[in-house]
Amino acid sequence: MLVAFSVAPSGTGRSDGSVHDAVAAAVKIVRESGLPNRTTSMFTEVEGEWDEVFDVVRRATEAVGEYGSRVSLVLKADIRPGYAGELDAKIDRLEHAIDAID
Repeated sequence: MLVAFSVAPSGTGRSDGSVHDAVAAAVKIVRESGLPNRTTSMFTEVEGEWDEVFDVVRRATEAVGEYGSRVSLVLKADIRPGYAGELDAKIDRLEHAIDAID
């Protein structure tokens, strides 16, 4: 399964609204998990089995909770049994389709 998620604290008391320290704590947990992952400007994607992926999301969310009184979690999952390596394979198929348009 692939999961794309974004997690951020609120109620931080910071006047500039910056949440980079909290996001860094979450991304560190994802990277240390050993699961295939990618972080972009808006989401972090993780690939693995249901229990291991959601354990990482839970721990990342808990880490962000240390930075505010509330946590916002946005999550999207692609559940496709029998497939692995889709973190990169989906992008490869897209690039191939774009190239075929020419």
